[in-house]
Amino acid sequence: MREQSRLRETLDNYENFRKELAETRDLLALARQEEDSALESETLHHLAALHKAIERRKWETLFDGEADANSCYLEVHAGAGGTESQDWAEMLLRMYQRWAQGRGYKTELVARSDGEEAGIKSATMEINGAQAYGWLKYETGVHRLVRISPFDAGKRRHTSFSKVGVYPEADDSIEIAIDEKEVRIDTYRARGAGGQHVNTTDSAVRLTHLPSGIVVQCQSERSQHKNRKTAWTMLRARLYEAELRRREERKQELRGEKTNIGWGQQIRSYILQPYQLVKDLRTDTESRQPSEVLDGDLDLFLISQLARRAERKDKD
Repeated sequence: MREQSRLRETLDNYENFRKELAETRDLLALARQEEDSALESETLHHLAALHKAIERRKWETLFDGEADANSCYLEVHAGAGGTESQDWAEMLLRMYQRWAQGRGYKTELVARSDGEEAGIKSATMEINGAQAYGWLKYETGVHRLVRISPFDAGKRRHTSFSKVGVYPEADDSIEIAIDEKEVRIDTYRARGAGGQHVNTTDSAVRLTHLPSGIVVQCQSERSQHKNRKTAWTMLRARLYEAELRRREERKQELRGEKTNIGWGQQIRSYILQPYQLVKDLRTDTESRQPSEVLDGDLDLFLISQLARRAERKDKD
């Protein structure tokens, strides 16, 4: 039924695009015939937006991974550097949140650890929607920011690092065997902004999978029961992603590739001073508009990575 629903959605999208494209062309022809410059400009703008939407759907045909159609969790962890890196981690979290919302995905912050002065030490966000993991799975890695620090009275340039991790939600069709004896369960009091938002009970839940060292936590609900349920879902997702990563690393070994797809590598630089540039270090894709990228305009980088993977598959 899930596959049937996905295929029906694909066909419906195709029919809607075909119909909308025909109507827009007719409207453009009418605007030019009537010499209505305002209508022509508006129609061309709509046509450009339609073209962009169709291009996105075209790239989604490359999503053939086992979990590409799933929703996902996205984690952000501040690197060394105190307030600078913590502020950068929050900027990254906002960037992915804006990207997801622009695509119509639902987002929910399930865990957040605030910095002492500003920003976040870490956060986990659920991104709920079809193919969320397929779009974001290559965002895993270290992200580097260069800017004039707003926290430095001397206005010096600082370099900050934060780490992003993306892992797919494991739905009911995927069996992940977890021995509960190998999981340590801790509860603690969730910290809020103060006042009525501070929990008075130990409602937050942290799970530690002892064999792998994977740690997940959830504090989004006031109910410990709900947080515990979400945390177990997150742990299943993390173990599922770890298995997918092992399979990919095995494929790379068989192909003779040495590319590390783990969390260790730096994947992208965001330079705000002394010049404006965002550069992906894997594909050499660049944008001279970092403010737009940080506001969620990530498609250029996501598509370039998909194209790179498609080229590799063609060579294979």
